[in-house]
Amino acid sequence: MAVLAGTLTACSSQPVLVPDKTTVAAAAPSNTIPTTVLALPGTLAWDFVNDLKPTLAGRAGLAVMPVGSDHVLTLGDWSTGPGWSTMKVPLTLAALRKSSSNQVAAVNAIEYSDNSAADTLWQSLGAPEVAAQTVQDVLREGGDAETTVPATRARADYSAFGQAEWSLVNQLKFAAKLPCLPQSDVVTSLMGKISSSQRWGLGDLEGAVFKGGWGPDPSGNYLVRQFGLIPVDGGQLAVAIATQPNSGSFDDGTVILTKIATLIDKHLDELEGGSCPAG
Repeated sequence: MAVLAGTLTACSSQPVLVPDKTTVAAAAPSNTIPTTVLALPGTLAWDFVNDLKPTLAGRAGLAVMPVGSDHVLTLGDWSTGPGWSTMKVPLTLAALRKSSSNQVAAVNAIEYSDNSAADTLWQSLGAPEVAAQTVQDVLREGGDAETTVPATRARADYSAFGQAEWSLVNQLKFAAKLPCLPQSDVVTSLMGKISSSQRWGLGDLEGAVFKGGWGPDPSGNYLVRQFGLIPVDGGQLAVAIATQPNSGSFDDGTVILTKIATLIDKHLDELEGGSCPAG
């Protein structure tokens, strides 16, 4: 697998192959090469698999790739689930493109993850089938060739778009193209102003723009996830992280994501970013 340039730094110890079961490469489309990851002691991949993951009380996944690249690094034993409020990012971009009058609702939907505001944005796109297709079109534009946005609610108490099955890999690919999409600067600017009460996980990283999403499965156990962009040498790095804590607790989920973000922060000097293609 073509891993991030600079991710696997030189080290005197012998490299190891991270076992397949620790990756979520199988969730990637066929144009991504599924294989094991070459990891050297002291690298992000090594430390996640050998040091951090065994201490986490729950399933967790981490995926990173430079903006403008197709080189994906995936780690962990969580691969896919509902997008929850992370799906408000493509929704907001679609709504702002339709009308600048959606600006206030966009601020509330992204910065405060306000569900009523997000519903206003959804309704602004037209009939449910039209809204679903419009948001899905934004995903396709962002490099996600697989995710389907439903037009109707799968669960009565939750939005249709929030229940879209959004894999870690597909979310990462969208994140890596997000800053290259027309009018996305308005959305990424809002992602840099997330409410202080939601600044766990990637929110602890300096300069990160991100959006979180969380919610319970039918049994009441929470999935907690985030994705976003981090400034590093060479440009921006797209990141997607998620966890389903064994306890089912939202708070435990935020703790796990913060631990993952702390590990990422420790390895920022070995991670290289990228930028949007010229022209």
